[in-house]
Amino acid sequence: MSEKTERKRGRAWGVAVWCAMITAVLVGLPWAASGRLPERLATHWGAGSGGPDGSMPLWAAAFFPALIWLVLALLIVALGRWREAATSDPVMRGRSVAGLFSGGALLVGAQASVVRVNLDHTDWRQADSVSLWAVGTLGVAAMAGLAEWAVARRGGAAASPVVASGPSMEIPPGERFVWLSRTTNPWLHWIGALAGLVALAAAPVAVSGLVNVPWAVVAPFATVSVAAFSCASAQARVTEKGLSVAFGPLGWPVRHWPAQHIESARAEDRTPAQVGGWGYRLSGLGTTVMLRSGECLVVHPRRGREFAVSVDDAERGAALLNALSAQHSR
Repeated sequence: MSEKTERKRGRAWGVAVWCAMITAVLVGLPWAASGRLPERLATHWGAGSGGPDGSMPLWAAAFFPALIWLVLALLIVALGRWREAATSDPVMRGRSVAGLFSGGALLVGAQASVVRVNLDHTDWRQADSVSLWAVGTLGVAAMAGLAEWAVARRGGAAASPVVASGPSMEIPPGERFVWLSRTTNPWLHWIGALAGLVALAAAPVAVSGLVNVPWAVVAPFATVSVAAFSCASAQARVTEKGLSVAFGPLGWPVRHWPAQHIESARAEDRTPAQVGGWGYRLSGLGTTVMLRSGECLVVHPRRGREFAVSVDDAERGAALLNALSAQHSR
């Protein structure tokens, strides 16, 4: 199976899990709180007074947003497939998936807010104002959309040409060579995804007030998710400007070494046992981004300790770095 096919299959599974999770939350949240809600729920608020002026029975308040979500998801997926066939621009393709994530976050936030303001009231007209929760929901939805758009844009970037093989090389005058390699750790991705799902499931429950879930419970899972995703992938790029190593799905943060600041580079096999584990490790060998056992690109800067990152084809990256460093030292 090609890498492109694997990416498509992984993206399809991710979209399916996301859609199923959003549907379950939209339907399940009102039913889980039914014992503390009125027979009809306030679902619309006047723009002027801020008070509720529209309501739905509980079953409708549960299933109507879910129906909207399913229709929206189908339209976004269909639009995404059409754009994928019609254009090779990763930014255009990323907009559809970003809409899927921001739309889901928006509807879940709205549903949690509706449950929250109706909680422990006997009549829907007594429901609290939803203005503050609406602002927060829009903010979270916007951030979710921007994050997914950035991931799609980063992941869809075209691969750069690679240099000729060999431990050292000559760069002809007037020509520019680029080397690019990317490595991921599936286990760290799974840890980040599972921790993120727990945080996403607990957050609307905490917002709705259905169960007294303190944010101190949500925060650790969210932190683990962010940390795992940040260390789960790395992309090394060598250009005439030097070496840049970007981390995580967003390609941030980035560490950069100018070519003139690198004394030498080499390919070296390393294992997690040598460097003290997985992820971003500090040891007697310097700094190592350990994503899988085996080949690493190791750079020896003129100042500071060595830096190594697990990437394939490290020998050619080292060859280009050594050639660029030699050019600057002439």
